[in-house]
Amino acid sequence: MAVQKLYAGAKLRELRGRLSLTQKDFAAKLGVSLPYLNQMENNNRPVSTAVVLGLAQEFGFDVTELQAGDEARLVSDMREAMADPVLAGPAPALADLRLVAANAPAIARAFLDLHSAYRQTHERLASLDEALGREDVRLQPSPWEEVRDFFHYCDNYIDPVDRSAERFAVQRQPDETIAQAAMRALSAHNITVTFTNSKTLRHYDPASRTLSMSRDSHPATQCFQLLLQLALITQSDLLDATLDLARFQSPEARSIAKVGLANYFAGAALMPYGAFLEAAQSDRHDLELLATRFGASIEQVAHRLSTLQRPGAKGIPFFFVRVDQAGTITKRHSATTLQFARFGGACPLWNVHQAFANPGQFLRQLAETPDGAQYFCLARDVSKSGGAYNVPTRRYAIGLGCEVKHAPALVYADHMDLGAPSAYAPIGISCRICERRDCHQRSVPPLERQLSVDPNTRGVLPYQLD
Repeated sequence: MAVQKLYAGAKLRELRGRLSLTQKDFAAKLGVSLPYLNQMENNNRPVSTAVVLGLAQEFGFDVTELQAGDEARLVSDMREAMADPVLAGPAPALADLRLVAANAPAIARAFLDLHSAYRQTHERLASLDEALGREDVRLQPSPWEEVRDFFHYCDNYIDPVDRSAERFAVQRQPDETIAQAAMRALSAHNITVTFTNSKTLRHYDPASRTLSMSRDSHPATQCFQLLLQLALITQSDLLDATLDLARFQSPEARSIAKVGLANYFAGAALMPYGAFLEAAQSDRHDLELLATRFGASIEQVAHRLSTLQRPGAKGIPFFFVRVDQAGTITKRHSATTLQFARFGGACPLWNVHQAFANPGQFLRQLAETPDGAQYFCLARDVSKSGGAYNVPTRRYAIGLGCEVKHAPALVYADHMDLGAPSAYAPIGISCRICERRDCHQRSVPPLERQLSVDPNTRGVLPYQLD
């Protein structure tokens, strides 16, 4: 296999900016000429082995970050945005999108923000009757999408919060569970924890400093909610400092993100990075074993696996997604080259949709995307009972996966023929940008292709792609 050249101009410029070095000083420290550094920063030349070693030795830079997934995510997101019908005319070539993502990532993100703002405006106009007479109608990004993209472009790993949670977990007393440690820490802040018959999972009253927990919820849920509240009370300064750096555009987005960071702390405390990474590797990423070992749910374990991206101690790059019964993605993250549609649902050929029909079972799938990348995919339903006969059940399915080269490290891939081309199902990202010609599940034609319709011929599709 040919060795792929590494172009990382944006990363080099970003590092030099963080170090406040001129190109001349940066080149001197790396032992290269100024013109050579300039060419690398503009992606006219690949990063040499000597420069990679210099980055590691001179600056302690984690060179694996040079191949972080930002560029692939930006390309995928731009392709989907470019497929919007409002952008008439030929779509930019994939090579051009890659150049923009590599050389001008800030411009790419600005374009995506602009497209997102357009979509929000379009959706508001479509339901204008609901907004008539309101004085608070504003043009701004959706808070949910803004927060989703914040975690998306952080690789779903927030180092200060993760390390703080790990310190709390490893400093607990001998023979003390993490839930007991959380309750002791809350008590130290004069907070009383009570368990009630309320359907509300967690309610904190600042006036009485009382935290009420539902005794009917699962123990893993109770523990997670205790840790979440602990984060909101004891880690507020750390969470706010992280939010200040994010610069959210609305108070609602900031509030949602703060809860998201508290959730992150809870998951990282329940499954502290070092211990969890070691257990995941020794247990071959068996979700049920890990759930039992750490007192977590299967969904919590799967999500935590997708966050193991600490520089210098990275786990397998996983993608993680959660979908509802309509196929709408409610959670998504990818540390791999596989990207999910920003809007709408996932590819119908993906096994995550079959999980609802096979409750309690792990479904395995080998899949290949149109670009030839191959993945091992795992899916399972994670339906959540309401705890009583007349309380609705929340039904979800999760998908977890990695590039097939990592599959041997997963117990679920045992006895699968990873080398058989016929074993791989053809999946895509979104029908609007999928290039497959004969997909029997295609819902709409790809907007980058011309269509030809022959009324005298009917194949898999009622049209042909030129």
